[in-house]
Amino acid sequence: QVQLVESGGGLVQAGDSLRLSCAASGRTYNDYSMGWFRQGPGKEREFVAAITWSGKSKYYADSVKGRFTISRVNAKSKVYLQMNSLKPEDTAVYYCVVDSFVTAQTMDVRRAWNIWGQGTQVTVSS
Repeated sequence: QVQLVESGGGLVQAGDSLRLSCAASGRTYNDYSMGWFRQGPGKEREFVAAITWSGKSKYYADSVKGRFTISRVNAKSKVYLQMNSLKPEDTAVYYCVVDSFVTAQTMDVRRAWNIWGQGTQVTVSS
């Protein structure tokens, strides 16, 4: 069983930057993709970003393109989310996800991801 632990959340001001980290432990499989979803207050959980095993393919929600960057270090079983130019609407609980079978067509589909972290809170004040 794979466990995911997120870190790096916190309270920042609009325009600031923050970097989230997620560490995977336990039984991991080869070629698993990793990603991030978020859920703001009173909102549905939504896709943020994802990256394939090789790191060559990255996917972003339109709302974060140009501001967020996803990366991974497979040797450390870690994925990162660098968030720049943060806005109050980025306030949410951010969840790390892992899956070996998610495809390019389903990266942004919540049900396509089977392993979730417990989440880390990001709050952006105006």
